[in-house]
Amino acid sequence: MEIKVAVTEEDVLKCREVMLALRTQIAVSDFVPLVTDMMKEGYKLAYIEENGRVVSAVGFRYLQFLFNGRHIYINDLSTLPEERYKGYAGALLDYVIALAKANGYTSVTLDSGHHRFAAHKLYLNKGFNITAHHFLHSVK
Repeated sequence: MEIKVAVTEEDVLKCREVMLALRTQIAVSDFVPLVTDMMKEGYKLAYIEENGRVVSAVGFRYLQFLFNGRHIYINDLSTLPEERYKGYAGALLDYVIALAKANGYTSVTLDSGHHRFAAHKLYLNKGFNITAHHFLHSVK
């Protein structure tokens, strides 16, 4: 499995289908402008392609917080439904963990919807621990 990093708008466009499988609230036409804007703020997008189609992708950021130091935060991890259970998401997690180690970061963190049981199983199998609840206050 070759992991590639999105650099151009064309690379981002290739990831649209797989990322919108997870982030269904985003309009198709908004995806590329939104991600390219996020990339200006440090968002990274890595992906795996099979037969010319992106089947899995991970979006992440390098961050630093008082409570856990320098870490990589995974914003998004998605695999096309028909491509799940083939090791793609696990390979992308291994890739991000290796980046953290190589750069001297203390951890890799992520949030996951409480209903994503298959994803939770993967995270636990990869050595992640459940350490917090995530709270959201909408200001709309």
